[in-house]
Amino acid sequence: MSKKSSTFAADFDTTIMYKATDKICDLMAHEEDAIQIISRFGLEMGVGDQTIEQVCEAHHVHTTTFLAVVNYKVFHQRAIPEEIDIPTLQRYLQNAHTYFLDFRLPRLRRALVEAIIPADPTTKIPGLILRCYDEFVEEIRTHIEHENAGLFEEHEHDDERITGKLTEIKNLIIKYFPGTSSRTITYTLISVMSDLWHTEQDFADHCAIEDDILRPALSEEYAHSHRRHQMPQTEELSDREKDVLVQVVKGLSNKEIADVLFISTHTVISHRKNIARKLNIHSTAGLTIYAIVNKLVDLNSLEICC
Repeated sequence: MSKKSSTFAADFDTTIMYKATDKICDLMAHEEDAIQIISRFGLEMGVGDQTIEQVCEAHHVHTTTFLAVVNYKVFHQRAIPEEIDIPTLQRYLQNAHTYFLDFRLPRLRRALVEAIIPADPTTKIPGLILRCYDEFVEEIRTHIEHENAGLFEEHEHDDERITGKLTEIKNLIIKYFPGTSSRTITYTLISVMSDLWHTEQDFADHCAIEDDILRPALSEEYAHSHRRHQMPQTEELSDREKDVLVQVVKGLSNKEIADVLFISTHTVISHRKNIARKLNIHSTAGLTIYAIVNKLVDLNSLEICC
């Protein structure tokens, strides 16, 4: 039985943390996250019966830093050691960036296309879901570019909003994806939903490592704990908010909406913030799907490029 499953309630008991003298094959065989971790540290398969310390030293990886990440991800261990090696941790995070941008996110998009595009061709909702995903990827790319430039503080409060985008995509699929009689599409969609879930968790963990290990190590003091909030419940839109939403979906700017509805631009902005908060939808594509499904707009009147 893995250490993770047998000691889940004892997150802060250091006696059950992985240690340098443990065999790395046991870590890799028993922990779901271990394969990703060793890859991002530049370690490989074929480790035999070597210990964690032996494998790390053979690949010039700082053992204490490796264990800090392993025990953080597996046991949520926040008792970060003082001997963190910043270059080692930065290489780990940069390898994670490459993995997300060059492999995981493009592969997930291909799977998403395979799952949703063959759906009912009379609806534009699959294309809008795909647009939501592309907007999410662009946010991830911007986030990572700033991190690679060393601008970690600029995104301290953006991590949950970005990971929330994947939750938004999952909810859009669950609520609004058109039904299909194809079992192949259904099975593919189930696989995609699982991938979305794991990608969301992986990126959240990645951000948490930056917040709870890298930043404290850089500043020599602990940053604010990484916060996770439940998604707010959907609230009913007012009639005026629905009016604003319709104009947003039509592609009008804030000033144009103000002119059409005879209200101030400031009021339009306020309504848009309330709409995003109430619906927990922050992308134009997501708002379009909501408006279509709730019959606030005529689908045929919209010009949508998928």
